[in-house]
Amino acid sequence: MEGKVKRITFNSRDELLRMEIDKIVYFEANGNYTYVVTKNKLKGMIGMSLAKTELALTQQLGIEARRFMRVGKRFIVNFEHVYSINPGKQRLVLSDLENFSFQLPLSKGALRQMKELLTKNK
Repeated sequence: MEGKVKRITFNSRDELLRMEIDKIVYFEANGNYTYVVTKNKLKGMIGMSLAKTELALTQQLGIEARRFMRVGKRFIVNFEHVYSINPGKQRLVLSDLENFSFQLPLSKGALRQMKELLTKNK
């Protein structure tokens, strides 16, 4: 029997979003709001900043929150979906190699830091 499916809930004044963490590809900052992007390319809006989203991940998921990493000022990405890190081209590709692929523009410094971290934690 498989383990319990981990879910996270974001509750705002107007809306409740509840999703499996395995389905989340990345979060993107948009001022005081955050977009959450899923494997099926659904894009939902959370009524909190990226910093508060990061805190919610830690509070709700505990140790499971380690699968998510803040990269630069705009993104939190799910490590499980990192396909390619290219600091020279300032590009991060997130993909499952079958159904989705997202290219995120990031700074060289943020990508180098992410590359080092992933290399250390093989």
